[in-house]
Amino acid sequence: MNLPEYVTINGTSYASAKLSTEAKAQLASVQATDAEIARLQQQMAIMQTARNTYFNALLAALKTKEKTAEEKPKKPRAPRKPKAAVAA
Repeated sequence: MNLPEYVTINGTSYASAKLSTEAKAQLASVQATDAEIARLQQQMAIMQTARNTYFNALLAALKTKEKTAEEKPKKPRAPRKPKAAVAA
């Protein structure tokens, strides 16, 4: 990963060329981690958008089912048969 000419850490600016090998390696790791965090945040935004779309489709499907259930006329119930008399 290419390091910038200068890097600012906690308000202090450092020349990348003057950093130790270990500091350069740590800086490269921080940059790689930041890039991965940004990638994952983008993936989360995509997944949240997909979830919202699926949820809205679910709500629409439920409303459609409610409407079709309301529109179908219910069959009238047959009258109940009288209970048989119990012999004593």
